[in-house]
Amino acid sequence: MFDHFAWSVLIAPVLVVTGGVLVSGRLRPGTGAAVLAWSAVGAAFSSVINLVLFAAKALAELPSVGARFGWSHDTVLADTAHVPWVSWLSVALLPGCAIAAWRTWHRHRYGRSVARTLAALPDEQHIVLLEEPSPDAFAVPGSPGRIVVTSGMRDRLTDTQYAALLAHEQAHLEAGHHRLVLLADLAGAVHPALLWVARRVGYLVERDADERAAAEIGSRRTVANAIATAALASHATAPAAGLYLARPGAVPRRVRSLLSPDRRPLPPWAGLFPLAFAASSIVWTGEAAIDLHQLLDSAFQAGTQVR
Repeated sequence: MFDHFAWSVLIAPVLVVTGGVLVSGRLRPGTGAAVLAWSAVGAAFSSVINLVLFAAKALAELPSVGARFGWSHDTVLADTAHVPWVSWLSVALLPGCAIAAWRTWHRHRYGRSVARTLAALPDEQHIVLLEEPSPDAFAVPGSPGRIVVTSGMRDRLTDTQYAALLAHEQAHLEAGHHRLVLLADLAGAVHPALLWVARRVGYLVERDADERAAAEIGSRRTVANAIATAALASHATAPAAGLYLARPGAVPRRVRSLLSPDRRPLPPWAGLFPLAFAASSIVWTGEAAIDLHQLLDSAFQAGTQVR
């Protein structure tokens, strides 16, 4: 069974990242974000399920468990005798994965708490202007989705820049970017190799919102100016789905991409490369479940013969 662990836990996530590095920057931002997020989810899901399967195998290796269910624990042990650590390493890693995923989920629930706070407002009040001196702006997913802008941000933007800001945040809501960010963050939480994907998806959804806003406003330069102005106005970290990113270098890259767009993006099918690695890991994980079942069946037969 170790080949399943090696592929789904150690190799496939790295290949997903490698494929993402090669193609995500040349795909259209929205396509790249979706490809990376779903590839990472597939790889992370397969990795966690493999840990669960090998943790189950670790329990099956215990003599007391073998005696309880009537199988030969020696037969179970023999399957990974050349790598005796793998089963119990899986047991040790699973709680860490669960805690990291829970923390990530809890952090993303902040958006839901904001949405509940705004739920009392009339449905037609799509834009919420807060009297707050610190500049900030962000989209709040929900039904209906809303855009929150502080007076500190509004006062620093011209009318055209403010229109670009609203178009950007509306693009986040319409495209469901918060879902892609959540998926990528969960994947990065449960597998360290996928942390790059989480950061990259966060950047790509901003780029996608930039492009959608530019198409809505009809001016790439106006959106670029709005991004730069908002970044200069704020010294705090923006929400994941805000107009700007606080990570070093993100704003200059977004402005540069708006003013000098890639005229030759890759076709959407190029995104199949990281998706294929994730899909193969899912298939191989199914094989791992079958192999574990067959191993326990063999162990049961061996235990029956001993009795």
